[in-house]
Amino acid sequence: MTLPDCTRLENSAIIYPSCKTHKYAVVYRMSVTLDSKVDREILSSALKNTMPRFPSFRYSVKNGLFWWFLQKLENDPAVGSYSELKPFNIRKNGGYMFKLSCCGERIDLDVFHALTDGTGAMTFLLSVVAEYLKLADGVQIDYGKWVFNPAEAPCEEEMEDGFDRFSGTKGALDNEKKAYHIKGTEEGPEVLNSLGVSVSVSDLSDKAREMDCTITELVSALMLYSLQEVRRADPSRHKSSHLRMEVPVNLRPIFQSKTLRNYSSYVYLGLDVTNGDYSLEDAVKEIKYQKRLYTQPSQLTRRIAANVALEDNLAIRCVPLFLKKPIINIINHLKGDKYATYTFSNMGNIELPAAMRERVRDIHFILGRTRRRSGSCACVSYGGTLNLDFSRKIAEDDFERVFVRNLRSMGIWARIQVPSAPLRPEKGVEPCSRPVFRRSSLIPKFLLSI
Repeated sequence: MTLPDCTRLENSAIIYPSCKTHKYAVVYRMSVTLDSKVDREILSSALKNTMPRFPSFRYSVKNGLFWWFLQKLENDPAVGSYSELKPFNIRKNGGYMFKLSCCGERIDLDVFHALTDGTGAMTFLLSVVAEYLKLADGVQIDYGKWVFNPAEAPCEEEMEDGFDRFSGTKGALDNEKKAYHIKGTEEGPEVLNSLGVSVSVSDLSDKAREMDCTITELVSALMLYSLQEVRRADPSRHKSSHLRMEVPVNLRPIFQSKTLRNYSSYVYLGLDVTNGDYSLEDAVKEIKYQKRLYTQPSQLTRRIAANVALEDNLAIRCVPLFLKKPIINIINHLKGDKYATYTFSNMGNIELPAAMRERVRDIHFILGRTRRRSGSCACVSYGGTLNLDFSRKIAEDDFERVFVRNLRSMGIWARIQVPSAPLRPEKGVEPCSRPVFRRSSLIPKFLLSI
């Protein structure tokens, strides 16, 4: 497959470079813990071998005349040992929008969301880990859903912009009301507080089956149920009565796509407590029906098509980027986090080949600092354990404590770790390199971004 020098940034990713600053950017971390200390040199070789299988990861975001676009990098990425989860300088990172590092037995992948969503990032990380185990110990890998064979050629479908299929489709955005936000003492921009909660998948599954819902629906409802208690203790006179979770949705199985670029949307799941709080049973029923309604293809298409129509609008497209960027940034700052109290992202269950299961002890997923919301939670299931990693920018952990207490009151025991496993760093050295782009075209690349 021949890679283009430049390509468009997909619709759902446009918001990320518009609001990126040196203090804030939408970044997240995937972590894999092995049964032995990671050799950095072998990991570097594994990364180099895996990169050709993931061509979409060899692009850097650039400013165009009218929109951002992606430009292909000619230099190779480096493996570091710097382990704080915070916005990173893309240019000093060789132009790459991801950072791979190792810390003891752990391999971390930090991703700027403009590159890909959680599914694409997890597939890339697990494929690198598989190649590392193969190089380090000769482990024979049975490749599959989450682990790609680096010797195989990538297919064009993995590079597609899945949002192109919604161009020209009529859509509409929901008229949401302002959601309640958790109050607290905001930490400095360098601080990300966290708490890890590990529970048995079988215990959660049994409870979800008893309440006739999925694990995502049960955890989302329990979070909203816990938020009711936090809100009741809030002395603010003007607090909203709308408690709402933003839950990302992987669009690949819904719209039959193999892309490794950003291809996710979101739904809002909420409780209106204007007339009183919900019991847990009623909260589960409400969230179950909301999630199953809002994740129908027709409902998702309506929201996605409306966003695509804004990008395709000729008047908007012709506004120069230096004017467009601050406008989008201001709108995002004022309204981006306004309609949800919290974010809950569930990666789902990770099934690894048998040879990898013997070596991989744990997998985690954690979200970086939010802009206006107090925090968020991401989770992943592996080896019979569900790891929930809470992250927050405020000092108070009232919500997390209430959630764990309610979890235990349901008969589900939780193991607590502070800070959560992906944020237990060993200080190292952050690699610094400059991006290298091909300079064969006489046409300025920024003209291709309209």
